[in-house]
Amino acid sequence: MPSDLPRHHKPIKFAPAKIQNRVGGEDPAVLSQAAHESAQAILGRGRANTDPAVTARLVEFTDHYGLEAIAEMWSHSAGVSLPGSLWRMYALRDTIRKNPERISYFYGLGMESDQVSRIVAGVADPPTESEIIATVNAILTGAYTGEFDIALERFAAFCRVVALGQDAVAHSVQFGQLETSVQSPKNEPSAEVRREGARRAHELRAGAQRLTTIAQELEASAEKWRERTLD
Repeated sequence: MPSDLPRHHKPIKFAPAKIQNRVGGEDPAVLSQAAHESAQAILGRGRANTDPAVTARLVEFTDHYGLEAIAEMWSHSAGVSLPGSLWRMYALRDTIRKNPERISYFYGLGMESDQVSRIVAGVADPPTESEIIATVNAILTGAYTGEFDIALERFAAFCRVVALGQDAVAHSVQFGQLETSVQSPKNEPSAEVRREGARRAHELRAGAQRLTTIAQELEASAEKWRERTLD
């Protein structure tokens, strides 16, 4: 990587909820051109490289320079585009790396509901925190060393499984205590608890829907890559 890049940039945390909310303040046409050119250059050079150390630095770029470093280049791009796809892959990896326990929990809950996505994502069973991190690193590595469309589809499948897990938790949060109260009226939750459960369930479902949308975008990008029309 260029030696003049800052080496102690404080990483900035982004959740999947924010992936589509980053907006640049410059001319949109200039930003779009710069995003596409930089994405093509980085992916092209990364895929042409044969040094595993260079590939590792590309995969771990945001660990050292922060997600903001690539957000400025790619976060405003359309979901079905090369810069938009790279942004989503790096942003998802960053979120997963910072929240492995939570993500592995969601994945574990969702994996039995979608066996196809589970197989495509390729997370070992049981989906421990270390396995989750190792898998997303392997997927992003594959974007540079293997078939780019396969990497996109694996990330998409991962998102779908996690989204199913979030939906499962949302159902439990919103209805679990209420179902118990039918059997034990004395344990009926207060109105405040019910409101908090509904609020939390809404957040979880919204997050699951965002992940599903991202999965659809990555899958569409994979198809365009195969057609040689992804730019």
